Amino acid sequence: MPVPTQLQTPSPAEPRTVPQADPPSRRSDWWPMVRPLVLRLHFYAGVLVAPFILVASVTGLLYTIAPQVEQIAYRELTDVGPAGGQVTLAEQVAAARATHPAGAVIRVDVPEAADRSTRVVFTDETVPTGYDMSVFVNPYTGQVEGQVRSYGQWLGFRAWLDDLHRNLHLGALGRNYSELAASWLWVVALGGLALWIAKRRRERRTRRLLTPDPSTSSGHRLDARGRARVMSWHGAIGVWVLLGALVLSVSGVTWSRYAGANVEELRTALAWMKPLPTTSLEGETSSVGHEHHGPGAATSGEDPDALLVDGVGIDGVLAAAREEGLGDPLYLTPPTDADSAWTAAENKRDWPTSYDTVAVDPASGAVVDRVDFADWPVMAKLTTWSIGAHMGILFGVANQIVLAAVAIGLIALTLLGYRMWWLRRPRGTSRLRFGRPVPRGAWRRLPRTVLAGGVAVTVLVGWFFPLLGISLVAFLLIDLALALASRRGRAG
Repeated sequence: MPVPTQLQTPSPAEPRTVPQADPPSRRSDWWPMVRPLVLRLHFYAGVLVAPFILVASVTGLLYTIAPQVEQIAYRELTDVGPAGGQVTLAEQVAAARATHPAGAVIRVDVPEAADRSTRVVFTDETVPTGYDMSVFVNPYTGQVEGQVRSYGQWLGFRAWLDDLHRNLHLGALGRNYSELAASWLWVVALGGLALWIAKRRRERRTRRLLTPDPSTSSGHRLDARGRARVMSWHGAIGVWVLLGALVLSVSGVTWSRYAGANVEELRTALAWMKPLPTTSLEGETSSVGHEHHGPGAATSGEDPDALLVDGVGIDGVLAAAREEGLGDPLYLTPPTDADSAWTAAENKRDWPTSYDTVAVDPASGAVVDRVDFADWPVMAKLTTWSIGAHMGILFGVANQIVLAAVAIGLIALTLLGYRMWWLRRPRGTSRLRFGRPVPRGAWRRLPRTVLAGGVAVTVLVGWFFPLLGISLVAFLLIDLALALASRRGRAG
């Protein structure tokens, strides 16, 4: 007869083994406590700073078509028909001077193709501060094709768009808008990424970071209205534009008013600035015996363009630059005085970039110094490349298309963010809510190391990005006021 199998029970000496859950990850220890703070910061930045990001995105989107518009708008000035041999650069500069008798010559842009005109850039008191006047000369006939005001490399329309994007044509005051947008963009982007990853992990949908949900948690289809659907699109689009947003933020800060000055100091301290050739001729033998006081400017009563023709002249400088292997586009900058050299610099900003520069003695045509782009510090190269990408010129049309896509994505993110805010309003009313204040005691529940590190990083970031720091303090004060008002309302 079979013996019944008896259940084996552990003896008193043998402790019962209870399956243990996996220990929580370090991230899960602190993230639930940090999340309300990150969410609140993302909310305030999205509501109060997003308008600046939206304006920067719209103007940036317009800017992406600027190269083609400029090419069409100023074709009569920049394009010429090749017709035999060219007249000398000195004769072309003289022709430009006849059209523009006032002002100093800042730069002469050598034609980069057989069908392009020569550009002579003058200072001009009749144009806004920071602008110059560019005169275009036919290199085959020596006749002036026309002139237009310019800002750096950009001509009229493109310069106008650039000014719109940077400061809304409001001068120094307007630069605060673009600095706020650039300073907060990386914070909003990284905070949003952290929240989106955490949400996907909680829903066990980490693999779907790049795609919106085909349905909401309530089972509604994609075309159903609802905050979950909007958030799904907001998060997915945010991941797609993240890298572009970070590049735009970092490069945009370099041009800003206050944070840009800190960036400049940091780059100088760490030797990240682009090196320039030495143009001083002190100790060098020079036959140019004039004492000058500005770019291409002589003392009273002298030829204002004497430095362009003395010694080997501008044509000799061009020959020396070509012998050194410098290619196009090539910019020639006159010496500042009789003890300084000419500068001949490549300015090829599309890929592969080239910024080789030489300093040329105006008396002998000898190269007295040279700096090659290959010898630039790595960070100086990265800065130059990021700025080129920001302006849509590093990779040509492909760069413009990517920039346009990022701008459209940022516009969509902003509008979707406001849509989510609207959907969170109390039912049956148009009154907007300002979200839930950070839970009481949230700061005290944070581990001391996380809290100390967060405060230190916040103070450092706020100092380096002054407008970000000031607005962050404003956000904290607003949140504190809302929290106090909410508690008083519940107490009443």
